[in-house]
Amino acid sequence: MELQNPAQAEPPLKLMDRVTTTLDHYQYASRTRESYCRWIREYVSYLGRRKVPAHRFHEEIGTFIDHLQTDRHLSKSSRRQAMNALSFLCKRVFEIDLKLGVNPVKIRPEPVIPVVMTQLEVARLLSFLTPKNVLMASLLYGSGLRLMECLRLRVHHLDFKRQRIYVYPNKNGRAREVIMPQSIKPQLLDQIRRIKTLHEQDLSKGAGAAPLPRGTANKYKGQEKEFIWQYVFPSKKMKRNRTNGMAGRNHVGESGIQKAVKTAAGRAGISKKISCSTLRHSFAVHLIENGADVYTVKEQMGHADIRSTQL
Repeated sequence: MELQNPAQAEPPLKLMDRVTTTLDHYQYASRTRESYCRWIREYVSYLGRRKVPAHRFHEEIGTFIDHLQTDRHLSKSSRRQAMNALSFLCKRVFEIDLKLGVNPVKIRPEPVIPVVMTQLEVARLLSFLTPKNVLMASLLYGSGLRLMECLRLRVHHLDFKRQRIYVYPNKNGRAREVIMPQSIKPQLLDQIRRIKTLHEQDLSKGAGAAPLPRGTANKYKGQEKEFIWQYVFPSKKMKRNRTNGMAGRNHVGESGIQKAVKTAAGRAGISKKISCSTLRHSFAVHLIENGADVYTVKEQMGHADIRSTQL
């Protein structure tokens, strides 16, 4: 698919090369990059080899979004994600003024009331998890962390003396400080000792380089092998970093804990739609039930808008 746009680079880059270059320029998060690339590829596949004039590009997007609803029966959240990706394609890559709200229309997500467990149900669910998974699940419930915030924890994010966990950046790009549950402090210390031993073994093999956040890698060159940058929940397999060629461990994937929580909920006989997010939502509700004010919970949860906390 080619787009008739005089602003194309000379020599012209392939479409996905332009997309990835633009994503790099604006420093989009890795998950957003993957999502946008996937939807743009699907859009290109939908259009086929047709040449689309720039002034009709937004109309073609409207047809594609309609196709996602009527033919593929995708949810509002999926269609909204696709709309965001194609809006990025127009505005950032092709520099086309896409007038959302005219054609295609904005897709507004429907409000969803979070599922919440009782404290007894949380205790039953945790009892059916393995030691490693129960530690991650306890952080989701005991500190109100998002799943990826938990998986991306590094050693220096844990302050055992002050019993605090530093989370940065979170979903909204804001750093915050949350409580460290006293009940799991011994398990966290054991986990730190285990990954220190593992890190020393990796170093002896010439590996042990953790992937550093973008920008931090340039600022703290040579810090990749420092223990403080290692993930609290490292993956079993080492992987070579494409940027610097050094081998190390990324954090564990999210699918393992997601499946474990779902399975544990079934074994515990909890007849609710349980996910990792349910633990976080339950944490917030239980805080309020125990007398915490909504603004304190807002800061603990990392919400950008108080309405999210109120919901």
